[in-house]
Amino acid sequence: MKKALPVTPPVTWPAVAAALLAVYIFWGGTYLAMKFAVQTVPPFLMAGTRFCLAGAMVYARDALRGAPAPKPVQLKNASIVGGIMLLGGNGSLVWAEQFVPSGSAAVIYAMVPVWVALLAWLWQGEKRPGWLVFVGLALGLLGISLLIERNGAGLLRASGLWTGYAVLVLGSVFWAVGALYSRVAELPPSPLTSIGLQMLAGGLLCLLVGLMAGEWKELDFASVSTRSVLSMGYLVLFGSIIAYSAYIWLFKVADPILVTTNNYVNPVVAVFAGTMLGGERISSQIVMASSVIIFSVIIVSMANRKKPAVVLKRSVSGAVCPSCGTDGPTRRP
Repeated sequence: MKKALPVTPPVTWPAVAAALLAVYIFWGGTYLAMKFAVQTVPPFLMAGTRFCLAGAMVYARDALRGAPAPKPVQLKNASIVGGIMLLGGNGSLVWAEQFVPSGSAAVIYAMVPVWVALLAWLWQGEKRPGWLVFVGLALGLLGISLLIERNGAGLLRASGLWTGYAVLVLGSVFWAVGALYSRVAELPPSPLTSIGLQMLAGGLLCLLVGLMAGEWKELDFASVSTRSVLSMGYLVLFGSIIAYSAYIWLFKVADPILVTTNNYVNPVVAVFAGTMLGGERISSQIVMASSVIIFSVIIVSMANRKKPAVVLKRSVSGAVCPSCGTDGPTRRP
């Protein structure tokens, strides 16, 4: 007699909303936390330490619960995803925050939904996004642009910042590519194992880049501030373990454009975090921008409700890909 397959609990809108809220709030706070952390810790060493610690804890927890060891191809793909998203995407962000204000960094990363929508259509054969999605994306970018304190002429005069801005744009593209690749790649069947391996791989690559860049020589343990240490703790627990896990899970069960609306909300959270913890002044312009951003999130969410936003396609065996929600034989190459 065959053993009955375990029944997967249905994915509900409250669960999706709770995961989105965690990504909105906790990742919104990471911009200021990263800014604090790199004040006394070199960027790639900080990012590598953060992801190695978080990845080791997530992977160990899942292994102790009996999760199967990953196959070589799954290990390779998890490493690729971690390298693209955490070295290419997050590493670029951390490096740029040495020069670019955390609010501006959040603004640049608002481009991720645009890259996801375009790449999902052009690269992965998704249906062309509807006009309402593009309206929402445009409104979100418009609202976020209002958060920039300087005008265009001011940015042109601050030519030294353009390297940081260019790196941030490149990082946002890396993040979108990695997130979409994770939907079609064969990854470990346990999402936690997959996430842990991605963070370990990305963290090790960040440490390697830091070593090659000579950051170990720059690190002075005696000068590392308490604020940097506490910020790294926040990044490990809330930014890496909780929010990153929620983000990957959402890419498994929800529409990618809906998931990446976090890039509209995160700058708002970053602004309020800076006001409360960094002594920054909130203005009427920021309030207006926040209203536009929230409205854009509603528009994108409404556009995605026209088609099933929470879908799990199952094979006959009941196996489900942890990244894209499809069974292996029908997964797109």
